[in-house]
Amino acid sequence: MTPVSEALDALFKLVSPLQVEDVALADCAGRVLAEDAVAKRRQPPFDASAMDGYAVQADDARPGRELEVVGEARAGFSWSGTVEAGQAVRIYTGAPVPAGAARVIIQEDVQRDGDKITLLDTLGDADNIRPEGSDFTVGDTISAPRRLRPGDIALCASMNLPSLRVYRRPEVAIIATGDELVQPGSEPNKDQIVSSNSYGLKAMFEAAGAVVRMLPIALDTAESLGQVLELARGADVIITIGGASVGDYDLVGEVAASMGLQREFYKVAMRPGKPLMCGLLGGSLLVGLPGNPVSSMVCGQIFVVPALRAMQGLPAEPAPRQRGRLASDAGKNSEREHYMRAKLELRDGAVWVHPESRQDSSLLSVLSWADCLLVRAPHADPLSYGSEVEYIPL
Repeated sequence: MTPVSEALDALFKLVSPLQVEDVALADCAGRVLAEDAVAKRRQPPFDASAMDGYAVQADDARPGRELEVVGEARAGFSWSGTVEAGQAVRIYTGAPVPAGAARVIIQEDVQRDGDKITLLDTLGDADNIRPEGSDFTVGDTISAPRRLRPGDIALCASMNLPSLRVYRRPEVAIIATGDELVQPGSEPNKDQIVSSNSYGLKAMFEAAGAVVRMLPIALDTAESLGQVLELARGADVIITIGGASVGDYDLVGEVAASMGLQREFYKVAMRPGKPLMCGLLGGSLLVGLPGNPVSSMVCGQIFVVPALRAMQGLPAEPAPRQRGRLASDAGKNSEREHYMRAKLELRDGAVWVHPESRQDSSLLSVLSWADCLLVRAPHADPLSYGSEVEYIPL
């Protein structure tokens, strides 16, 4: 069996960043920036008022001072004159600060009578002005690669960028295999089960930035599997679920080989998920996932999601691990790296990891309950309560 780290290294050699394309800013959320986004303007584009109040000269900003209101400035409409000594301009948040003014006195610190204001004793020290270019200026950048979050999209809009150069989203084709499977909403007979893996994997891969299409369920015949694999041609990644083991009806390896699969590895030293296959079929990465639901989902998290990230120009690296404390004793591990479904708890300033006692790879209810995978190294010694452990957030 191939160790997980070696299998990941082999997988990363099969993938590379996809093409770069121009995409309208409104459609860039979640995409990976391929080229630096460079600001075309500064923000604020002028000295702007941070508060509703009155713009005055610096020397006039003292308690008891009486000033004449000579104009008004609001967002989108500046006041064109110059503030002289003894004058004030009524100003609103976001408005350009008029020439001559160096302070904005908030309206709570002013008493107004007609066109006259008197500054009160509560006058603070803040100038309440956002300086021109204090947020960013022309030429400032958002560095690539970076998965674009809502805050990044807002920043790019403010930089006056109508579109961005991003990596193409990888297209993933998912094929569930097995005579026993029917689609959700069907009426299974006594020998059948409802297909679940493909739906969970679709959600997982879409969250990682992919475009996913679910193909028809392939029956346990070479003809049916071959037909569905033909439908997947052109996808960047082909995912098969089940049929990659050594049973009489596990046909994925045989059929894919007859269609030109260049297999990179088969069987990984991990649980759940040993019967994992990977290779190239034409121009597509083919990953044969186990049929057990939890095995399929865990392998998707450990192998497919990192591959999708690399295809979008992000670093080719394993799923990030964090550290916490074990909330119960754990026995010696076997020869396979174990990804245990577990729950996180923040207590006494530390993160505690609670592994579920039931780790059967068919139990989707346990996977739904879990919010992390506790990672046990091969042949790891027993651990006691409070030991430091590694986990992968879900």
